[in-house]
Amino acid sequence: MAANCPPIPLRGLREAIDRVLIRARLICDLLLPGGRTFRYGPHRSQRGELHLPPGSGPHPLVVLIHGGSWQKRYSKLVMRALARDLRRRGWAVWNIEYRRIGAGGGWPETFADVGAAVDHVRALEAPLDQGRVSVLGHSAGGHLALWAAGRAALPPHAPGAPAGSSPLGFARAVALAGVCDLATAHREWRGGAVERLLRGSPLEVPERYALADPLAQVPLATAVLLVHGVHDQTVSVRLSRNYARAARAAGGDVELIELEGEAGNHRAHVDPRSGAWATVIEWLGQGARDPGEPRGPVERPGDIRLPG
Repeated sequence: MAANCPPIPLRGLREAIDRVLIRARLICDLLLPGGRTFRYGPHRSQRGELHLPPGSGPHPLVVLIHGGSWQKRYSKLVMRALARDLRRRGWAVWNIEYRRIGAGGGWPETFADVGAAVDHVRALEAPLDQGRVSVLGHSAGGHLALWAAGRAALPPHAPGAPAGSSPLGFARAVALAGVCDLATAHREWRGGAVERLLRGSPLEVPERYALADPLAQVPLATAVLLVHGVHDQTVSVRLSRNYARAARAAGGDVELIELEGEAGNHRAHVDPRSGAWATVIEWLGQGARDPGEPRGPVERPGDIRLPG
């Protein structure tokens, strides 16, 4: 009976097994912590997961900031698959949580927490290369990533302003489908999440928008990558275009990559199998080794190699 069965193409079988293994690894990445939890304050949300790659280090670090309209129903779990993928590629990752709207957050607490979480990198007992630190956020976390990259210019008593005389600097900043322009987002969303975050409109609390809007901070003293879907229905690509235009006009180093079709879907950015994430990995250098060090083959996001 078996002798009459048509042969299964080896290539098709391997591709099917690849897909199953990739999906299984993604589920494990989301559900298993994989990092050590550190607290940077007494509130239950003032904590982060530190993921360390193998080796003695010192390791370059990526600070991850999740999105979700700055609301409590979204957490750092959103970024865990990206954290594990970066770890596999040689980066250490500080995946932070912060107080959000509905859980003690909003203005000024959300900003104070993100600033404190970034400052806490100095206190982490881990082999980190603090001269090679990048910050990366998605959606509302993209807003916070750009804001964090520019907070050294904040007035000393502003929420989230750096503590101490030598604040942690960022080599690079990445916003994935980021809310890069709060004033325009407020107008397009008829207030919405932006008004809940800052507890008012640009007309009512202009001083808060001046401190919280990334567009008010251009140019940053670091290279910036913006990745955005052309047809993103959650956060309009117009926000990234506005930021890129203003930053370039001010002399900033910013690159905007616009993605067509499904590759630009809002949630695709937090899937390590996606083309959006492949773009980020390429921009970050496809690895975390020192410049000039020989590199072996680098897996594309989600790649799993089978024996033979």
